[in-house]
Amino acid sequence: MIEVLFLLLPVAAASGWWLGQREWRRRGVNTVSAHPDFLRGLNYLLAEQPDKAIDLFVRLTEVDRETAETHLALGSLFRRRGELDRAIRIHASLIERPQLSPDLRALALFELGQDYLGAGLLDRAEALFQELVRLDLQTERALEALREIYQRERDWPRCLEVAEQLAGLTGMQRPAEVAHYYCELAEDARRRGDLPKARAQIDLALASDPDCMRVLVLAGQMALAEGEAKRALELFRRVAAHGPTYAPEVLPDLIQAMESCGEDVIAELGLLVAGRAHPPLVLALSERIEQTQGASAALDLLADYLAHWADLAVLERFLALRARAAGPDGRTRRYAEVALGVARHLRQHQPIYHCERCGFQARTLHWQCPSCRCWGTIAAILPEPIEQIPAQSP
Repeated sequence: MIEVLFLLLPVAAASGWWLGQREWRRRGVNTVSAHPDFLRGLNYLLAEQPDKAIDLFVRLTEVDRETAETHLALGSLFRRRGELDRAIRIHASLIERPQLSPDLRALALFELGQDYLGAGLLDRAEALFQELVRLDLQTERALEALREIYQRERDWPRCLEVAEQLAGLTGMQRPAEVAHYYCELAEDARRRGDLPKARAQIDLALASDPDCMRVLVLAGQMALAEGEAKRALELFRRVAAHGPTYAPEVLPDLIQAMESCGEDVIAELGLLVAGRAHPPLVLALSERIEQTQGASAALDLLADYLAHWADLAVLERFLALRARAAGPDGRTRRYAEVALGVARHLRQHQPIYHCERCGFQARTLHWQCPSCRCWGTIAAILPEPIEQIPAQSP
């Protein structure tokens, strides 16, 4: 599709120029003909000789608004096609034109910065976007691009600076993103053993977005490590009650906090699971029930859950218990092991998480989507409810 658009673009540009000239003539205004090199360049594009076309466009001495906009459009199309060297040549040549208007030069600077960004030349892209911010041209788009660069470089203090600039410019706060930046700083501080700094960053993250699950996870882990089991349990409960997306991140710590506070682990997990599709907690609860009440009780729990939810992870656990309960020999055990192998194979190839914004799928939790780079948009793929078929009357 892009190739078709690429071929049609010069036709559209030439047609637009011709219609513009015709309209000016209709109004009685004298016009000048397009530069011959410009038209030859369009012919080269139609003949699928882009390098010859670029050479002509770069050498073109007369650049007006129409031809400049064509340069910009062609450069953008080259970038989308992955031909970044050609995009850079076109956009760089535009910037060198002294007769270019300030708004078109700003667009060319921004497009060249995007070219450099796509090519991984982050320092060159950063310099161009910073120049646009300094000149107060294309400011919001330039700040967004700088934010992307600093995220790639994991420069979280500068991400916070840019977020503050964007908030001042647009009036739109981004509490979720800001909270994640503080969380990144908190995790860096924890790895260095700087616990006071980590606590300070967590407090800032909580102040930015009190409902951010990542902040609650970190705050709970810090509280548990410092012996504040009651506060940790309160935070972990909020995370587990939110659903299965973040429960695996806190499950061992949640159980430890429950035990430290003298809570009934089975009863509490049962309350969190009741009536919900919550695979991590159901699996943890079944293990605890098996340890205390035996395999039969655990099988009953899993069977009741599977009667309502089509959950491969729980089915795998159910079949594993059935295979063990079948004894060492016999067809029953073999049949259970075959079914277990199928369930395990299917589950290993099934995504666990997806991005609610772009649809990216993964088997591990990402705080930032690797595809669309959005924060806090990864969620667990919930098991589908099983339609209850009413029993037929005899």
